[in-house]
Amino acid sequence: MSANPQWDVSRALGVARLFHLVCGVRDACVTPFLTLYLRQLGLAAPWVGILMGTKHLIAAFWGPFCAFLAKSYQKRRVLLMGSLLGSVGASLLLVLVPPLDRDLRSGSCNASDGATPTAPPPGAALTGTFASNHSPGTVEASGVGKGPAGSVHEPSGHPPGHAVGSVEGARTTSLAVHPGPSGVKAPSREGAFKVGGTALPLLAGGTALGSPANWSAAEGHARALGLSSEGLRWTFFLSLGSMVFWELLTAPLEQVADDSLYEYLDCVDATDRYRSLWVWRLLGMSTGACGIAALAGRLECSLVTNGPRGVLHFYGYSLVSTLAFLVSIAFPVPTCRRREPSYKTVKALSLVAGDPRLTLLALTVFLLGAATSTVQNFLFWHMKDRGSSELVMGFSVALGWLGEVVVHPFRATVLRKLTRVGTVGLGLGCLAGQLLYYAFLWNWWSVLPAQTLSAISSGALGWAVKASVEHLASPGMERPLSAMFQGHFYGGGSSLGSFAGGFVVMSFSLAVLYQACCVGLLLWLALFLSVQRTLPQEQRINYSKLLVVEASDTSDSEPGTERDWLVKAMREEHSG
Repeated sequence: MSANPQWDVSRALGVARLFHLVCGVRDACVTPFLTLYLRQLGLAAPWVGILMGTKHLIAAFWGPFCAFLAKSYQKRRVLLMGSLLGSVGASLLLVLVPPLDRDLRSGSCNASDGATPTAPPPGAALTGTFASNHSPGTVEASGVGKGPAGSVHEPSGHPPGHAVGSVEGARTTSLAVHPGPSGVKAPSREGAFKVGGTALPLLAGGTALGSPANWSAAEGHARALGLSSEGLRWTFFLSLGSMVFWELLTAPLEQVADDSLYEYLDCVDATDRYRSLWVWRLLGMSTGACGIAALAGRLECSLVTNGPRGVLHFYGYSLVSTLAFLVSIAFPVPTCRRREPSYKTVKALSLVAGDPRLTLLALTVFLLGAATSTVQNFLFWHMKDRGSSELVMGFSVALGWLGEVVVHPFRATVLRKLTRVGTVGLGLGCLAGQLLYYAFLWNWWSVLPAQTLSAISSGALGWAVKASVEHLASPGMERPLSAMFQGHFYGGGSSLGSFAGGFVVMSFSLAVLYQACCVGLLLWLALFLSVQRTLPQEQRINYSKLLVVEASDTSDSEPGTERDWLVKAMREEHSG
């Protein structure tokens, strides 16, 4: 078959590895840093949560639908190339969205990017001005004098509206709130510091807004639920439109590419070589996250003089998307078409509803997506509040991805020793421990030790879920069921977690969000293990294995040989 270029398996696998590597670099240029850029635009946590939740929701349902259409009408290569080419321009639409604070266009590169000191979140530097129609409570800050008419005068040498003091000064400035009405005022201009062009309500009870633990919560209160500001409305809705259009173009790419390659290899009976390709994507993502962060730190201020920090990530994404488009021209797409039922998604859903083990596993994956989304959306905010640079952020996520690659050779041993249920429990416990650790970060580098647990909380947990799905699926339903778990259940959970997480951050803080997710996962872990014990032990034969053996040797088999492989298959099934 290798003599026919149409079925050159070695060439097809080489192109697929390169494609996965390039797409990994492409995704890592923007995806880990996207919420950080939205924060630079001036959007608070609830609006960022809505944007990311919408993005996950589109990916969960639009991607599989487009993959089904592309397969039905034999337009996979057209969709691959169109998705990559369209994302080149669609990603740049977000760069055109004006930031809420116009001063970011000129002042974002004034601070040094070396070992970044602890700084207030973007748009949260105290300008030292106070609304003229303020409430009776007064504010005193070190180095700031209280003048007549309730205004706050800055020390000489600072023009009106200029941020007072250095970054460290902003961090250590003490604010004393005199007795006044309890609670937080509504997001009006009254009784508030001006924060990045937005009024920052004063927190009752003497809360220190300069504390890193309160910066994200203060931002959320500053731009709370009302879209009353015209600038905020424009920034939010333009960001929403750009992200929806962008996600509609990019969502089908991964599933269409995976289905095309799998069916290509299936036509030549080489699907066993498909399983190792995910490693190349993770390697590409690790390289892309560290590479774009290093380039942005060194080149962004000299190359991008008009715009918020982070636009270089989108330029890198577009450049790598162009390279991926060139690779997609040679990507293997099957020409043979096998008759398969078109209702596999409905059948997969009926399997989940009819099997209590699959139902329990689906709920676990849904909650896993919700908890993981809080890390993907807001961990970099937490690190930024503690002075982390983008290079450290990129290295932290790369550390987790590389950990998954390193521990993968031990997959069979772990699943055999702990069983699938035990491995799921271990993964959930590790993820809960990570979330609790994130809630108590004390400086910019403290996140790195916890990232090593991603090898278990993401890698081993993923193996166990996939092995359980393949074990519980009926013959021929393994891939549709796995796609449903990865797309609909995990994606739906990520969407819900993003929607809810943003409002929790606004109402409380990032630390409270991570603590709540930790408690929720531990409670679900206890319920998961207790319910698993009540389910009856299953002993069923994997008929697909038996049929493969029977088809390979039907004429020469002897009764003793048949009995041997039948017993072996039953033992494998029982031990799994």
